[in-house]
Amino acid sequence: MERSVPSAYGRLVLRELAVDDVSAVHGIYGSEAATEHLSFPPRSLDEVRGIVERSLASARAVPREEYALAVVEQATGVLVGFGRLAVDPHQQRAATVGFALRPASWGAGYGRETVGLLLGLAFGELDLHRVWAARAPLNTASARTLLAAGFVEEGRIRGHVHVRGAWRDSITYGILREEWEALGPSVSPR
Repeated sequence: MERSVPSAYGRLVLRELAVDDVSAVHGIYGSEAATEHLSFPPRSLDEVRGIVERSLASARAVPREEYALAVVEQATGVLVGFGRLAVDPHQQRAATVGFALRPASWGAGYGRETVGLLLGLAFGELDLHRVWAARAPLNTASARTLLAAGFVEEGRIRGHVHVRGAWRDSITYGILREEWEALGPSVSPR
């Protein structure tokens, strides 16, 4: 049985990706600026098509372990980001979360809303216990977003990601269900 995605939080909604989203997702994953701090370089249109196809397949998997979702402006229907929640099969009721936004959408608070929606899915819909995230050390905007959403910085994984010809560390963050619940509706879509 497919679980529903949280309906709305502020100006954004999460929805399942569609084949028609390839171009919009490429506007994010094909962008040098948008991928600067991600764990991969900009993707080609064909690579993004493959990502969307794998996301569509993961939506049909039983049990579902990955939620790769479109982040959409509620008022316009425009795809402004990509959010991912991956349930960790090796940890009981835990998942990793990540997101990327179109550069034209930066600075509008969409990152925090996206993370809030993903946490609503994780804790509210999927009844998880823990969610963690990682960011590039130079991505201070992501640090502010994760902290504003209630995450706690937990540490550094040295030499974690090989990207653009070099090894890069990752700064890790985590949030527990009870911490998310204590934050109330200012952070979560309830």
